[in-house]
Parts: sequence; C-alpha cells; structure tokens
Amino acid sequence: MASSLPRTAAVSAVVAAALAGGLLAGASTSAADTTDTVRIHDVQGSTRVSPLVGQRVTDVPGVVTGVRDHGSRGFWFQDPRGDGDAATSEGLFVFTGSKPTVAVGDAVTVSGTVTEYVPGGVASGNQSLTQISKPTVTVVSSGNPVPAPVTVTARSVPDAYTPAGDPANGGSINGLPLRPDRYALDYYESLEGANVRIGSSRVVGPSTEHAELWVTVKPRENANHRGGTVYGSYTSQNTGRLKVQSLVPLAQQPFPTANVGDVLAGVTEGPLDFNQHGGYTLTARTLGTVQDRGLVREKTRAQHHGELAVATYNVENLDPTDPQEKFDALARAVVDNLASPDVLALEEIQDDNGAKSDGTVTAGETLKRFTDAIVAAGGPAYAWRSIDPQDGKDGGQPGGNIRQAFLFNPARVSFTDRAGGDATTATEVVKERGKAALTLSPGRIDPANAAWENSRKPLAGEFTFRGRTVIVVANHFGSKGGDESIVGHRQPPNRSSEAQRHQQARVVNAFVKDVLAVQRNADVVVLGDINDFEFSDTTAALTDGGALHAAITSLPCSERYSYVFQGNSQVLDQILTSPGIRHFSYDSVHINAEFADQNSDHDPQVLRFRP
Repeated sequence: MASSLPRTAAVSAVVAAALAGGLLAGASTSAADTTDTVRIHDVQGSTRVSPLVGQRVTDVPGVVTGVRDHGSRGFWFQDPRGDGDAATSEGLFVFTGSKPTVAVGDAVTVSGTVTEYVPGGVASGNQSLTQISKPTVTVVSSGNPVPAPVTVTARSVPDAYTPAGDPANGGSINGLPLRPDRYALDYYESLEGANVRIGSSRVVGPSTEHAELWVTVKPRENANHRGGTVYGSYTSQNTGRLKVQSLVPLAQQPFPTANVGDVLAGVTEGPLDFNQHGGYTLTARTLGTVQDRGLVREKTRAQHHGELAVATYNVENLDPTDPQEKFDALARAVVDNLASPDVLALEEIQDDNGAKSDGTVTAGETLKRFTDAIVAAGGPAYAWRSIDPQDGKDGGQPGGNIRQAFLFNPARVSFTDRAGGDATTATEVVKERGKAALTLSPGRIDPANAAWENSRKPLAGEFTFRGRTVIVVANHFGSKGGDESIVGHRQPPNRSSEAQRHQQARVVNAFVKDVLAVQRNADVVVLGDINDFEFSDTTAALTDGGALHAAITSLPCSERYSYVFQGNSQVLDQILTSPGIRHFSYDSVHINAEFADQNSDHDPQVLRFRP
C-alpha cells in the first residue's frame, strides 16, 4: 500500500487536484474566506468533493452523533433539518486532532475550514473524506436526541456498483453528480458522515486484530454455503458489503470474535465513515451481538494409493522466531486437514532468523522445525528441497528473505536431484530417454529475468511417482500492493501491480511450453500464491496456448476462493495443470481465511491425480 501523507499534505493535495479537475468552478479557495448561514448539506454538496473545499464556514449547526478519541480524533455531527435531497449527506466529520470535548447528544455549532482528507494519501487513489478542520466548537445544549438513522438494507443499496469515471478527469468519479438511487458507491457517499443503522447481518469478513469485521446487507448476493460473499469478476462487485468498527475503545469493550457465516444480530448504529482500509465503514456507537453459526475447518480426503496429492500452502512468513504454537498449528493442518499430501509447495518460508537484516539467507532451521512438528502431529517424515535467495532480492518482509520450498513424503514419492541449482542459475528443459527433464533440480526458472525484480523466483523440481515423472513449479507472484482500491475515486481502479504478474506469468508459461515441446504428454503442475484471480489476465497469460489449465475452475463458482479480503471471498492461490493431466480432484481447503483465529491468511489448495 502507498504510505500515508501527513493529514495536512493530503488535504492540500486533494484541494489542488480538485481545482485542476475543474471541480470548484466559481468558488473561492482562500481559507480566509467565510461563508455564512451554511448547513451540513451545503458543505457535503452533491458530488464527492465539497463545493466549499478550502473555505472557512461559520456556526454550522448540528447534533453530535459519535465521538472518536483515538486514532483520527474528532466527532460527527448531523443536521436534524435536512434539505430533502437524497444526494446530499446531512452528517459530517469534524477533525479536532485532540480528544474531543463534546458528547453524543450535544447540539453544537462548528466553525472551521472545509477540507477533503484522503486516507492513505493522494497517491493511494482513495476517495476523500469531507470534513471541517481546525474547528471552533460551541455547545449550545446537551442531552438532545440523536437524529434518526438511515437504515441500510438490501433494498436501499443499488445493485450497480459505480458509475464509470470521467475520462476528462483522469477516470475519476469525484466530479460526477451523485446518483444514490442507481449506484452503490454513490449511495454510500450520499450518507458519508450520517447516522446509519443496519439490522441483523451475516458476517462475510472475520473480525481482525484491528477490531473490525465485514457484513453484507444483501444475504443472497453471490453467497456460498459457508456464509461468504464470492468475488467472481471485476464487473460483479458485491455491493452489500460494509465494514463495521466500534467507536468504543477496546479497553472499555472488547470487540467480538466473529467468523464468516456468523451473524451480527440486532441493531448496529453509528456514523458512516470513510477510511483507508476498506472505505465506507459503520463506526458503531451501538454494536450488535455476534451469533456463532458454527463454521468448522474443512478436511480434505486422503489420496488413494495410486493418486499423487500435490498441495500449495502460504504459511505467512514462517521463521524460527515464531512461537512453537504456530509451527504446531500449521503442522496439524498439514496432517489433519490436508491429509498429508505427497508433495507440498510452501510459500513465505523465511530465513533462519526471520525479519532481521544481517545477511542470513539459509532456511534449514525453519524447515526442520516445521517438518519435525509434522512428525509430532502424526504425519510423515517429509524431506525438503529449496534454494536460498540472494540477500534482500526477493521482496517480502525486509530481512526475511522469503522463498518457496518443496516438502515431499519419501515413502510415497522421490525427488530427482540434479546439482547446480542456485539463486542466479536458470534450470533448462532437456530430453532424457525420450522424456522431458530438468538440467537443475531443484532449480529456478529464468531468475535473471526482469519479471522477478524484487520478487520471488519460481522453484522447479522433478519428482517421480510410481515410475512417472512429474515436474512441479512452485510460485509466489508479485503482490497487489500499490493497486487502487475498488472503492477508490478512479473507476475502474488502477491495478498497477498486474504488469509485473503478467510478465511473471508469461515466463512460467514459456517454461511449461518448453517442457511440452520436448514431451507433449508431460505431467506439469504449476502452483502457489499467484496473487491473482482465476478470471484475471495473469491467469490468462499462464494458460496461454493451452499450456496450462486453472484447476480451480473445476469447482462451482461459489467455491472458488482461497482468501477473504474486505468481505470478498476470492482466489489468490492456484494450482494449474498441463494437458496431460486429464482427470483430477481439486479442493480449496478452507481452514484459515474465514476465521478470526488464523494460522495463515491463506487457505491451502490440494490436487489429486494419477500420473
């Protein structure tokens, strides 16, 4: 993600951007200017950027609906006397910067400067939050009723997600008139800062250490049998998702633990905020209670005697500084939930001292602790193969030197060692006794290619199962960091990180084509954290020319996911197969992503087939 700018810098930048885009035509921009008899809906206006941005307003009246004395400190207030225009919000945030001195129910007047704050900084592409900064606040009376909330329901939220951005303004929707009856993002924006309420709603994103969870107000929208909301394409956004946070500090009231499929029951009510991680957020003054719907972790079936089971698992920066409990939990998952696959490709194995930058690149201790924990959990004595990266060259957590590794059960499968593989030498494909073989095993695929700059290089290995060679390629493509949010002001958002993944996919695709040119019916399995969707151009580049097939597409659409991000159940981890693998069994084993208690943020994937 882009780093946050200072709040004042972000405000100044968005004002400049608004001016450049012609959003303030006819309006003065001097902060010294004063606009009299202004009400909240005048400040909010009918677009995403206030028509009064940069101006000083005086004695804007309203009733306090929420107070936040941690993080971005301030309060929300609302005008009980609306203008009847559905496009103009009657609520507004006042940024105080220090602990507010008002209470819910206070009738106040606020003077200050109208600003547009971009959470995450202007470079993030996020929408801005309209607010009053440097305020002078006068309490007129206390104990007043809070203005009645707007109830957000399945019927009130439009099915269409967003209008297309204005090409004349860089694809931004900032200057477009709000259409809250037509677009979901416009609907939520028309309620920015207002007091809103939801009734009992299904949880679609588990609670996190940041005291947040995601619900949907549209229970039928792309739902699956485990309670999630599946993200199936760039043009079928899940409009009913809404983030919920508590206004009550954790020290006063612990945030409830919730898994996907649970229900946030009763009334949840408070101001609608816009923040960096997820956008529109109900900051709950009143929080419902979580009803546990008993979601259980899945267990895949064991492979039959003649089946080879190949799996991928992102173990989230595993290193020896992690507590033994993490190693043990991951090991139990391998044994109990993944049924001890024959070959297991691991992503995010860190070096032997974790995120410490001292030149260490070996990961033998990390892998030994993990394989020992698997034995202790009743699993096989896995052997492993990996290649140490160059220090600081493969991205990930600084100092961690993450890499892929193969675990394999030598009682079921053998590894063909071909010496010479290292961080910078490429493995090639040759013909050996009429079959495709690797010159280096384990070996890296084209590690000097610019596609792998500051990113993990693919690890290729040659395995033998029941006399049949299987070439396995473990991957961890570049992350989505730096992409604009789906709630950003540019629509469609800029997904800049795709460019590198497209290059990476083409390199891997070319390697598989080299294998198939030598042996048309070769068994090749490409797997790992692809960091992209099954419908993405990255997957299209991997499968180009029929070299590979995305095995997850064999599942019903509602079951295609390995990760839950901001309430969207989506695909990041994949297993792809060469044409010679005609029949297989595929399972996305849901043991992490839907749960508040996670051993990793990814769900592992398992493929079983007969080579």
